[in-house]
Amino acid sequence: MRHLHLSTLFPRLVALLAVIFLVSCASLSSVADTSSIPGAQSSTSMANLPRLNGDATVVITVNDRPITIQVNGAAAPITAGNFVDLVNRGVYDGTVFHRVVREPQPFVVQGGDPQSTDPTVSPQLYGTGSFIDPKTNRPRYIPLEILGKGSSTPTYSQAGKVSPQLNHTRGAVAMARSQLPDSASAQFYIALQQLDFLDGNYAVFGYVTDGMDVVDSIQMGDRIQSAKVVAGLEHLQQP
Repeated sequence: MRHLHLSTLFPRLVALLAVIFLVSCASLSSVADTSSIPGAQSSTSMANLPRLNGDATVVITVNDRPITIQVNGAAAPITAGNFVDLVNRGVYDGTVFHRVVREPQPFVVQGGDPQSTDPTVSPQLYGTGSFIDPKTNRPRYIPLEILGKGSSTPTYSQAGKVSPQLNHTRGAVAMARSQLPDSASAQFYIALQQLDFLDGNYAVFGYVTDGMDVVDSIQMGDRIQSAKVVAGLEHLQQP
């Protein structure tokens, strides 16, 4: 049997542990395990979801400093539409970055849990919340949406099945979810470095184009002071 040196094993172990961490119920880029929540095992009907038919620009302010995100509705119309709609509703204002992982290597910062704005909610529950649609009084879930290379239409609900056009490069913005592919709602994360092993498993919908130094400075517990759609809101199509 060929023996592997620790220097060879360590990067593999880090990647494996990161994947396990991502899909656990307390994972870094997932919401809570929603398997017991009614409706969480299938997304809201796509006909009832916002769409972004084009690009939009969102500016998030953290610690009085702006982060500019270019949102790609051409590649991820439903995922991008959901995000822009939530920004426009003010859902992200005051929400907490509840998970920040930089060790043993840069990974992601995650936030956007709507319940983190509620002072009566324990911080231990941050990361378990979803957006409650006021029209239905139920959580809004969106399907895993991946536009494959060479394809003109996204693939839905199929984790790891296609090679995506939008990759997890440093500054990629993607939706967090549980083990269930169609359980993303409001929480999102920003990649702190290239994370190839997440490609095709989590839906990237945009990139930080300015303010990555601000992202690098975010600490767990920092709040989004405001999130605004500064361009492209006319591309948002409501159901």
